[in-house]
Amino acid sequence: MQPQKVEQIQQVAQQKWERQAEVKEYMSAVNPPMPKIDVVPYPSSLHEQGETRVIPFDQSEKLQTSYPVTTPNLLANFIKICPGDTIKTDAVASSNLFYVIRGKGRTQMKHGTMEWKEGDLFTLPAVPDALHSADEDTAIYWVNDAPVLSYLGVKPTHDRFEPVLYTREHLTKELENVRKIAEGKNRTGILLSNPNFPLTMTLTHTLWALYNVLPAGIVQKPHRHNSIALDFVVSAGPNTYTAIGKELNPDGTIKDPIKAMWTPGSAFITPPGWWHSHHNESGEDAIVLPIQDAGLIMNMQLLDFQHVK
Repeated sequence: MQPQKVEQIQQVAQQKWERQAEVKEYMSAVNPPMPKIDVVPYPSSLHEQGETRVIPFDQSEKLQTSYPVTTPNLLANFIKICPGDTIKTDAVASSNLFYVIRGKGRTQMKHGTMEWKEGDLFTLPAVPDALHSADEDTAIYWVNDAPVLSYLGVKPTHDRFEPVLYTREHLTKELENVRKIAEGKNRTGILLSNPNFPLTMTLTHTLWALYNVLPAGIVQKPHRHNSIALDFVVSAGPNTYTAIGKELNPDGTIKDPIKAMWTPGSAFITPPGWWHSHHNESGEDAIVLPIQDAGLIMNMQLLDFQHVK
């Protein structure tokens, strides 16, 4: 190539690079108005009928991203699998959580084959080729951290943990043990953890999960944190709900709350920093499974968990 042509190409590139050099006045840009995260319900009707498919909770238009997101760091989905069908989950993610809402089957992957049933919860690392097969009508709640990897423009280079299976029997037994210890306390639940993450004591390096019982007739007082919660309702009676709001009244209750009703098999978003309290006005115990990006937020030392005493 002629030297003059090379110089012209270099000049064009130089001009392009210089055009990217924007600046912003500090006070007008130090706290930019980010897209609002709302309280959004995802009813159980989404997974109760229809063909085998993944049903993403996609808020990308609202959050102004070019890739599917439910929150900036996480993507939640329902998976519906008809009897005898198989479906592949191929998200570019470093952490995957699956909770079996109903049904039974197995997941085949590079690590082997994992059998699961209703009420089981399992986590997978970066497994782009997981095949889920159902023996009967099945629904699964699937949360992964693909959005944060998409934001960073990266792919996993290695697995941070091995697959883990938390069976329904194990979860039930541990929850009953904790109920005896935590009787009278504001929260009665078990945090699911992985031995690979001793500092955060979380489900994975990015995901946090609480298997939490709300006894009949109980109100769990308001609390808040900087992680966003994707709350899945495992079981609940009528008139069971979460009250969510930005501020507290002088008596410690939530001011102008939004009610997120607990319907079994449904999910909802709790925004970061908002106060929320759990209310069970029914005659039966309820169980909720909040999934958060708290593994990531806690590692940044920004969780800031607060609660009303």
